[in-house]
Amino acid sequence: MRLILHDLPTVRTVETISAMQRLARQWQMQRVPVSFVPTMGCLHSGHLSLIQCARRIIGPRGKVVVSVYVNPTQFGPAEDYANYPHNLFQDRKLCSRAGVDVLFVPSDAEMYPAAFSTWVVEESLTRGMEGASRPTHFRGVATVVAKLFNIVLPTAAVFGAKDFQQAALIQKMTRELNFPIKIVVSPIVRERDGLAFSSRNRYLTKAQRSRATVLWRAIQQARASLGARPIPAARLKEELRALVEAESGVRLDYIEFFDPQTLAPAARVSRGTHIALAVFIGRTRLIDNAAL
Repeated sequence: MRLILHDLPTVRTVETISAMQRLARQWQMQRVPVSFVPTMGCLHSGHLSLIQCARRIIGPRGKVVVSVYVNPTQFGPAEDYANYPHNLFQDRKLCSRAGVDVLFVPSDAEMYPAAFSTWVVEESLTRGMEGASRPTHFRGVATVVAKLFNIVLPTAAVFGAKDFQQAALIQKMTRELNFPIKIVVSPIVRERDGLAFSSRNRYLTKAQRSRATVLWRAIQQARASLGARPIPAARLKEELRALVEAESGVRLDYIEFFDPQTLAPAARVSRGTHIALAVFIGRTRLIDNAAL
């Protein structure tokens, strides 16, 4: 994928909620459309594709806002919050070159003041897959995204398809809580060997990086196994489990086949069914998904 980067002045950086809301209200009064890309930083080609999508859907007159915030409430107690990769200097540089208008970089104290206790909880789409493996994850995701929507006041927001279940949650939350925001889900961006871009790829050693391609190989194997008739999901799961576990240093978290609209598990797999999987490579947890 060719990334178009421009030589532009340093992106405007906003650090407080009050300043961001003042700017957002000003744009509203001027009827300036705003496209928003929420991230946890450590930006890569996948994020840049979201920024380019945000610019396309909003047009030259609109504003593109990117947030960089590593949200503590979506991490479990044994997860990698303390070590999550960050490089704000590089993020600013990439956002400037990509034509971002505002970079919103709030602190934990801004986002979660003392005695914070209000949460957004979705109780249907988030039960399985990532919700089962990371029980508090989606409560943190829904809450922080709802807060960011109320701070940035965007016309549209762009999310990546790599976090398929998260994108489905945001679409449902936006619809059911009546946020006047268009949600756009942008396709996964992959490296040449099929591995989806992820900030957590930086954790991997050279050997682990090679093993990580097992995610894409499992997806390809699932596609190759489909014939003219649906096949039992349990049988295909075992086939893919064997492929994943044959890779040294890789531990399977889950493989799931599901309906892409409802996220309901599929007992039988056919073309149009979606696959999602998560693996541990050493201590690094990676996810992927695809339509079959």
